[in-house]
Amino acid sequence: MITMKQPPWQVTLAAGLLLLSALVYWIQALVYHDFYHASFYLIGDIAFIPVQVLLVTLVLEKVIRVRERRVIQNKLNMVIGVFFSEVGSDLIRRFIEFDRRGPELTGQMRLSADWEQKRFDQVRIAIKGYEPAVDSAGRDLEQLRHFLGGRAGFLLRLLENPNLLEHERFTDLLWAVFHLNEELACRKTLATLEAKDREHLEGDIRRAYVLLVAEWLRYMQHLKKAYPYLFSLALRTNPFDPQAAPEVK
Repeated sequence: MITMKQPPWQVTLAAGLLLLSALVYWIQALVYHDFYHASFYLIGDIAFIPVQVLLVTLVLEKVIRVRERRVIQNKLNMVIGVFFSEVGSDLIRRFIEFDRRGPELTGQMRLSADWEQKRFDQVRIAIKGYEPAVDSAGRDLEQLRHFLGGRAGFLLRLLENPNLLEHERFTDLLWAVFHLNEELACRKTLATLEAKDREHLEGDIRRAYVLLVAEWLRYMQHLKKAYPYLFSLALRTNPFDPQAAPEVK
Protein backbone atom coordinates (compact mmCIF):
# COMPACT_ATOMS: atom_id res chain seq x y z
CA MET A 1 0.00 0.00 0.00
CA ILE A 2 1.43 3.33 -1.09
CA THR A 3 1.32 6.06 1.53
CA MET A 4 1.30 9.74 0.65
CA LYS A 5 4.22 11.65 2.06
CA GLN A 6 3.17 14.60 4.15
CA PRO A 7 4.51 17.96 2.86
CA PRO A 8 6.98 19.81 5.09
CA TRP A 9 5.43 22.14 7.63
CA GLN A 10 7.03 25.10 5.87
CA VAL A 11 5.05 24.34 2.70
CA THR A 12 1.81 24.04 4.67
CA LEU A 13 2.51 27.30 6.49
CA ALA A 14 3.34 29.16 3.25
CA ALA A 15 0.19 27.90 1.53
CA GLY A 16 -1.94 28.87 4.52
CA LEU A 17 -0.49 32.38 4.65
CA LEU A 18 -1.01 32.90 0.90
CA LEU A 19 -4.63 31.76 1.17
CA LEU A 20 -5.18 34.04 4.16
CA SER A 21 -3.72 36.99 2.29
CA ALA A 22 -5.91 36.30 -0.77
CA LEU A 23 -8.96 36.00 1.49
CA VAL A 24 -8.29 39.36 3.14
CA TYR A 25 -7.93 41.10 -0.23
CA TRP A 26 -11.13 39.45 -1.47
CA ILE A 27 -13.03 40.60 1.64
CA GLN A 28 -11.66 44.11 1.16
CA ALA A 29 -12.91 44.18 -2.42
CA LEU A 30 -16.36 42.90 -1.36
CA VAL A 31 -16.76 45.34 1.50
CA TYR A 32 -15.64 48.44 -0.39
CA HIS A 33 -16.90 47.29 -3.83
CA ASP A 34 -13.59 48.35 -5.32
CA PHE A 35 -11.78 45.52 -7.07
CA TYR A 36 -9.60 48.01 -8.93
CA HIS A 37 -7.85 49.44 -5.85
CA ALA A 38 -7.69 46.04 -4.16
CA SER A 39 -5.85 44.60 -7.14
CA PHE A 40 -3.72 47.78 -7.40
CA TYR A 41 -2.48 47.48 -3.81
CA LEU A 42 -2.03 43.71 -4.18
CA ILE A 43 0.28 44.16 -7.17
CA GLY A 44 2.11 46.98 -5.38
CA ASP A 45 2.71 44.80 -2.34
CA ILE A 46 3.95 41.96 -4.54
CA ALA A 47 6.29 44.37 -6.33
CA PHE A 48 7.83 45.36 -2.97
CA ILE A 49 8.57 41.77 -1.96
CA PRO A 50 12.02 41.63 -3.75
CA VAL A 51 13.04 44.80 -1.88
CA GLN A 52 11.98 43.21 1.43
CA VAL A 53 13.93 40.07 0.58
CA LEU A 54 16.97 42.20 -0.26
CA LEU A 55 16.76 44.08 3.04
CA VAL A 56 16.36 40.88 5.05
CA THR A 57 19.25 39.20 3.21
CA LEU A 58 21.73 42.07 3.45
CA VAL A 59 20.87 43.53 6.84
CA LEU A 60 19.02 41.13 9.09
CA GLU A 61 20.98 38.05 8.04
CA LYS A 62 24.27 39.88 8.60
CA VAL A 63 23.17 40.94 12.09
CA ILE A 64 22.18 37.37 12.92
CA ARG A 65 25.47 36.01 11.56
CA VAL A 66 27.52 38.48 13.61
CA ARG A 67 25.59 37.56 16.74
CA GLU A 68 26.03 33.82 16.11
CA ARG A 69 29.76 34.31 15.52
CA ARG A 70 30.05 36.22 18.80
CA VAL A 71 28.25 33.41 20.67
CA ILE A 72 30.51 30.78 19.09
CA GLN A 73 33.61 32.83 19.93
CA ASN A 74 32.54 33.09 23.57
CA LYS A 75 32.09 29.32 23.70
CA LEU A 76 35.51 28.84 22.10
CA ASN A 77 37.15 31.09 24.67
CA MET A 78 35.56 28.98 27.41
CA VAL A 79 37.01 25.84 25.80
CA ILE A 80 40.43 27.49 25.51
CA GLY A 81 40.26 28.52 29.17
CA VAL A 82 39.51 24.93 30.21
CA PHE A 83 42.40 23.70 28.06
CA PHE A 84 44.89 26.00 29.77
CA SER A 85 43.54 25.12 33.21
CA GLU A 86 43.80 21.37 32.61
CA VAL A 87 46.77 21.06 30.27
CA GLY A 88 48.17 24.21 28.69
CA SER A 89 49.68 26.08 31.64
CA ASP A 90 51.43 22.98 33.03
CA LEU A 91 52.62 22.08 29.55
CA ILE A 92 54.19 25.53 29.12
CA ARG A 93 56.17 25.03 32.36
CA ARG A 94 57.38 21.64 31.13
CA PHE A 95 58.32 22.94 27.68
CA ILE A 96 60.33 25.81 29.18
CA GLU A 97 62.54 23.22 30.89
CA PHE A 98 63.42 21.82 27.43
CA ASP A 99 64.21 25.28 26.02
CA ARG A 100 67.73 26.63 26.44
CA ARG A 101 66.37 30.06 25.52
CA GLY A 102 63.64 29.75 28.16
CA PRO A 103 64.86 32.66 30.34
CA GLU A 104 64.76 34.96 27.31
CA LEU A 105 61.13 34.07 26.64
CA THR A 106 59.98 34.19 30.26
CA GLY A 107 61.39 37.70 30.57
CA GLN A 108 59.07 38.87 27.78
CA MET A 109 55.99 37.04 29.05
CA ARG A 110 55.89 38.47 32.58
CA LEU A 111 52.46 40.05 32.36
CA SER A 112 51.25 42.77 34.66
CA ALA A 113 47.90 44.37 35.38
CA ASP A 114 48.78 47.56 33.48
CA TRP A 115 49.33 45.83 30.12
CA GLU A 116 47.19 47.43 27.39
CA GLN A 117 46.52 46.32 23.82
CA LYS A 118 49.64 48.12 22.56
CA ARG A 119 51.83 46.16 24.97
CA PHE A 120 50.21 42.84 23.99
CA ASP A 121 50.75 43.67 20.30
CA GLN A 122 54.42 44.52 20.91
CA VAL A 123 55.07 41.22 22.68
CA ARG A 124 53.13 39.30 20.03
CA ILE A 125 55.36 40.78 17.32
CA ALA A 126 58.48 40.11 19.41
CA ILE A 127 57.71 36.41 19.86
CA LYS A 128 56.35 35.86 16.35
CA GLY A 129 59.75 34.81 15.08
CA TYR A 130 60.81 33.12 18.30
CA GLU A 131 62.76 29.91 17.70
CA PRO A 132 63.05 27.85 20.90
CA ALA A 133 66.30 25.97 21.40
CA VAL A 134 64.70 22.67 22.38
CA ASP A 135 67.17 20.22 23.88
CA SER A 136 65.87 16.95 25.32
CA ALA A 137 69.26 15.63 26.38
CA GLY A 138 69.29 15.22 30.13
CA ARG A 139 65.58 16.14 30.32
CA ASP A 140 62.83 13.86 31.56
CA LEU A 141 60.93 12.84 28.42
CA GLU A 142 59.33 10.03 30.40
CA GLN A 143 57.71 12.53 32.73
CA LEU A 144 56.39 14.50 29.74
CA ARG A 145 54.99 11.27 28.26
CA HIS A 146 53.26 10.45 31.54
CA PHE A 147 51.78 13.96 31.78
CA LEU A 148 50.35 13.98 28.24
CA GLY A 149 49.25 10.35 28.39
CA GLY A 150 47.11 11.07 31.42
CA ARG A 151 45.33 13.83 29.51
CA ALA A 152 44.89 12.12 26.14
CA GLY A 153 41.17 11.55 26.75
CA PHE A 154 40.65 15.20 27.61
CA LEU A 155 42.47 16.33 24.44
CA LEU A 156 40.42 13.94 22.32
CA ARG A 157 37.15 15.30 23.74
CA LEU A 158 38.29 18.83 22.89
CA LEU A 159 39.03 17.79 19.30
CA GLU A 160 35.47 16.44 19.03
CA ASN A 161 34.03 19.87 19.86
CA PRO A 162 32.28 21.14 16.66
CA ASN A 163 32.88 24.77 17.65
CA LEU A 164 36.60 24.30 17.00
CA LEU A 165 35.87 24.48 13.26
CA GLU A 166 35.66 28.24 13.80
CA HIS A 167 39.12 28.46 15.39
CA GLU A 168 41.83 27.09 13.12
CA ARG A 169 44.75 28.28 15.28
CA PHE A 170 43.56 26.48 18.39
CA THR A 171 42.74 23.36 16.39
CA ASP A 172 46.30 23.34 15.03
CA LEU A 173 47.60 23.64 18.60
CA LEU A 174 45.50 20.69 19.78
CA TRP A 175 46.66 18.54 16.87
CA ALA A 176 50.29 19.43 17.59
CA VAL A 177 49.95 18.49 21.28
CA PHE A 178 47.99 15.33 20.44
CA HIS A 179 50.63 14.32 17.88
CA LEU A 180 53.43 14.83 20.40
CA ASN A 181 51.56 12.63 22.86
CA GLU A 182 51.23 9.88 20.21
CA GLU A 183 54.92 10.11 19.29
CA LEU A 184 55.96 9.73 22.93
CA ALA A 185 53.46 6.95 23.61
CA CYS A 186 54.60 4.85 20.62
CA ARG A 187 58.16 4.41 21.88
CA LYS A 188 58.98 1.49 24.15
CA THR A 189 61.66 3.51 25.93
CA LEU A 190 62.71 7.15 25.97
CA ALA A 191 65.91 6.58 27.93
CA THR A 192 68.05 5.36 25.01
CA LEU A 193 66.98 7.22 21.89
CA GLU A 194 68.99 7.45 18.70
CA ALA A 195 70.18 10.97 17.86
CA LYS A 196 67.92 11.23 14.81
CA ASP A 197 64.89 10.02 16.75
CA ARG A 198 65.61 12.46 19.58
CA GLU A 199 65.86 15.28 17.04
CA HIS A 200 62.48 14.27 15.62
CA LEU A 201 60.85 14.45 19.05
CA GLU A 202 62.46 17.81 19.69
CA GLY A 203 60.87 19.07 16.47
CA ASP A 204 57.46 17.89 17.67
CA ILE A 205 58.00 19.64 21.01
CA ARG A 206 59.09 22.82 19.24
CA ARG A 207 55.97 22.87 17.04
CA ALA A 208 53.56 22.47 19.95
CA TYR A 209 55.58 24.88 22.11
CA VAL A 210 55.48 27.79 19.63
CA LEU A 211 51.73 27.40 19.00
CA LEU A 212 51.06 27.10 22.73
CA VAL A 213 52.93 30.29 23.63
CA ALA A 214 51.15 32.34 20.93
CA GLU A 215 47.71 31.04 21.92
CA TRP A 216 48.35 31.69 25.61
CA LEU A 217 49.20 35.33 24.90
CA ARG A 218 46.03 35.77 22.80
CA TYR A 219 43.94 34.21 25.56
CA MET A 220 45.48 36.48 28.21
CA GLN A 221 44.59 39.52 26.10
CA HIS A 222 41.00 38.26 25.87
CA LEU A 223 40.81 37.81 29.66
CA LYS A 224 42.26 41.27 30.26
CA LYS A 225 39.51 42.82 28.14
CA ALA A 226 36.49 40.65 28.96
CA TYR A 227 37.08 39.05 32.38
CA PRO A 228 39.40 41.12 34.63
CA TYR A 229 38.83 38.81 37.62
CA LEU A 230 40.01 35.79 35.61
CA PHE A 231 42.94 37.83 34.33
CA SER A 232 43.90 38.58 37.93
CA LEU A 233 44.17 34.85 38.68
CA ALA A 234 46.04 34.28 35.40
CA LEU A 235 48.63 36.86 36.48
CA ARG A 236 49.12 35.08 39.80
CA THR A 237 49.51 31.68 38.10
CA ASN A 238 51.57 32.82 35.10
CA PRO A 239 53.40 29.68 33.86
CA PHE A 240 56.26 31.87 32.59
CA ASP A 241 56.90 33.27 36.06
CA PRO A 242 58.64 30.79 38.40
CA GLN A 243 57.82 33.07 41.35
CA ALA A 244 54.09 33.17 40.57
CA ALA A 245 51.74 32.10 43.37
CA PRO A 246 47.91 32.06 43.44
CA GLU A 247 47.74 33.72 46.86
CA VAL A 248 46.96 37.44 46.79
CA LYS A 249 49.80 39.48 48.27
